Amino acid sequence: MANKILVAATINGEPTEFLCEPQQSLLEGLRDVLGLTGAKEGCNDGNCGACSVLLDGRLVNSCLVLAAEIQGREVTSIEGLATWQGLHPLQQAFIDEDALQCGFCTPGMIIAAKALLDRDPDPTEERIRAWLSGNLCRCTGYDKIVRAVQAAAAAMRSEVTV
Repeated sequence: MANKILVAATINGEPTEFLCEPQQSLLEGLRDVLGLTGAKEGCNDGNCGACSVLLDGRLVNSCLVLAAEIQGREVTSIEGLATWQGLHPLQQAFIDEDALQCGFCTPGMIIAAKALLDRDPDPTEERIRAWLSGNLCRCTGYDKIVRAVQAAAAAMRSEVTV
C-alpha cells in the first residue's frame, strides 16, 4: 500500500476517492479499481478509441492517461451518461438505429459522439465521420453509427428548443 497514490476526482458526477499504482492507467483505474467496465481495453496504445472517456469535457483515450493525473478533475465514462429517467439520447439512438453489432466499440463511439455534439449540436455527416475516425469498429460499416449520431443530434436539439 505504501506505493499507492490517493486520487480524489469527480467521476460520473460523483466525488470519488481511490488508490492507484503510480503507473496505473486511467483505464485500469476505472475498470479494475472502481468497477466501471464500460470503457474497453482494445489496443492499449491509443489507436482504437474503445477506452474513450471525457476528461474535463475533453475526449481522451483512458489507456494513455495515468490514473494519478485525474486528481481534482472530472471524468465521464459511458456509465455516466444515462440517468434514472432513461438513456442518454445517443445511447437510445444507437439502439434505435441498430448502430452496433458486438458492442465492444460502442461505449467509446458514444463517448466520442457526445464530445462532438457538446461542441457542435448540428454536425455534418463529414464532420461526424471525421470526429469518429479515432474509434475503430470491426463489425459495422459505420453508416448506422453516423445515422445514430445524426438522430441523437436532432433529438437533443429538439429537447433544447422545447
